[in-house]
Amino acid sequence: MTRAPHQDIPLFNTESWMYEEFVIGEKKRSIRRTISEGESMQFNALVMDLHPYVADEIFAKEEGIFGRRLVAGALVFSMGLGLMAHNNIHTFSYGYDKLRFIKPVFIGDTIYTVRTHLEKKPKYEEMGLVKVSYEVYKNEGELVLYAEHLQTVKYRNPVVWQDQIEKKRE
Repeated sequence: MTRAPHQDIPLFNTESWMYEEFVIGEKKRSIRRTISEGESMQFNALVMDLHPYVADEIFAKEEGIFGRRLVAGALVFSMGLGLMAHNNIHTFSYGYDKLRFIKPVFIGDTIYTVRTHLEKKPKYEEMGLVKVSYEVYKNEGELVLYAEHLQTVKYRNPVVWQDQIEKKRE
């Protein structure tokens, strides 16, 4: 079988760390990005969220409590986590806990994310469970969103963890 001509070139924007390399307490910060009106409205249309606070400029200015349109919380969550997407080939999303929309985000705000490694524990025969927090900030450091992400991660050496796992195959 012949290999593709570029097979040996490393993939961009991927990681390959495994359970053993996950360091509790490690923090990383993302780049920033400004949320435009076009992105906000495209997201609203895609998910059919046409609430007046996110889609109606007149309502937001004249009747809304913030005096301007909001960015949908689901978009802030998606973009905030996307800023930290690591594309690790050994991890699989297990779910999210403690998602909180702490402060409003408006069209034109600039966001960034801080990811903190919180904990890890052996879970399955081939994979452990890790938990990270995502704190999304707007502008110059105002916390707007908090969530915890659980992921299963392959062990480098599964034998080491077998006496600590929660779930064994039946």
